[in-house]
Amino acid sequence: MDKTYDFVGIGLGPFNLGLACLTEPIAELDGVFLDSKPHFAWHAGMFLDGAHLQTPFMSDLVTFADPTSPYSFLNYLKDQGRLYSFYIRENFYPLRVEYDDYCRWAADKLSNVRFSTTVTDVTYEDDVYVVRTGAGESFRARHLVLGTGTPPYIPEACSGLGGDFIHNSRYLQHKEELRKKESITLVGSGQSAAEIYYDLLSEIDVNGYQLNWVTRSPRFFPLEYTKLTLEMTSPEYIDYFHALPEKTRHRLTAEQKGLFKGIDGDLINEIFDLLYQKNLGGPVPTRLLTNSSLNSARYDNGTYTLSFRQEEQEKDYEVESQGLILATGYKYAEPEFLKPVRDRLRYDSHGSFDVARNYAIDVTGRGVFLQNAGVHTHSITSPDLGMGAYRNSYIIRELLGTEYYPVEKTIAFQEFAV
Repeated sequence: MDKTYDFVGIGLGPFNLGLACLTEPIAELDGVFLDSKPHFAWHAGMFLDGAHLQTPFMSDLVTFADPTSPYSFLNYLKDQGRLYSFYIRENFYPLRVEYDDYCRWAADKLSNVRFSTTVTDVTYEDDVYVVRTGAGESFRARHLVLGTGTPPYIPEACSGLGGDFIHNSRYLQHKEELRKKESITLVGSGQSAAEIYYDLLSEIDVNGYQLNWVTRSPRFFPLEYTKLTLEMTSPEYIDYFHALPEKTRHRLTAEQKGLFKGIDGDLINEIFDLLYQKNLGGPVPTRLLTNSSLNSARYDNGTYTLSFRQEEQEKDYEVESQGLILATGYKYAEPEFLKPVRDRLRYDSHGSFDVARNYAIDVTGRGVFLQNAGVHTHSITSPDLGMGAYRNSYIIRELLGTEYYPVEKTIAFQEFAV
């Protein structure tokens, strides 16, 4: 209890893991990272065969801050004896299961991370934060870095709904049970929904279920991945977006979802091709329904009755299904352990964290930093893996008071502000 760390990182997803890698060699910084999980785990329920990241391998834990770091993805490949195989593969996008293994490899090499450590509350005493755990330990620190991630989002219509429905984050664990059902309905519109639909469609003639894919979106939007659009993941765009009025930023947050929540264009085409192939032998028992909002749901005797509204036609309809998968994304929830220090944190008029340009959310402007969960202040750069090392370089500069890793200021060809 006597020791005071420079910072404590709470939660160990890819972003805080990247910070752990980047701070490990800095003698002037003494930090520790705490996570409740027994080991690193990242979307294990979505390790479908062939599923890959939607960002290139350079968006690893460290490269954009320090290309010479021993914790780079390329060094991981070299260590695993797969560097030449990856080179011959000629594909910039790591497999999802491969990225998870890379992160575990990096975590195992670190001395500043502690798993199986659940934070129960945080207080502010004698000018430092005191982080307490379920095991009765306490960690004192001058700064906090929050990396607790975004938990699965369950729509209000399914709140308290019985049965064995699942969020897509648990798909693989329940796939065998789903395949035995007579009908399966998938609700959602992003990459995860598309991957699950393709996976289930591949086996539809073997298992004989009715497969429905229902989305609120007016169409199956591809992820916009053109190069000038990618410049929106830049320091200049963060500067521009952050300086906009709060009302404008929240409006843009809703409008820009297709920039980071769309479906890989190749996968959309593969789904069509598979539908075409399956239909050669006769109509396939599958439906794809767009413009449909889920208004209510009930469960009775092993069957879900889902009530949708076709928004453009303004018509209500129902779908009955034995299986239900909610590919409804993730939504940030403020951790309960922060309640004792809420008076030290800043919020905007929408009740969200008022995240400063330097990623701080506390009243001092440099005491508590937030990983991810800042789409409303830092736009699409917030969840983007490729911007993780940039944000961590920025946070490290704030923690040290000096720039350890160069922080880029201008990289874009276009101008966002007049």
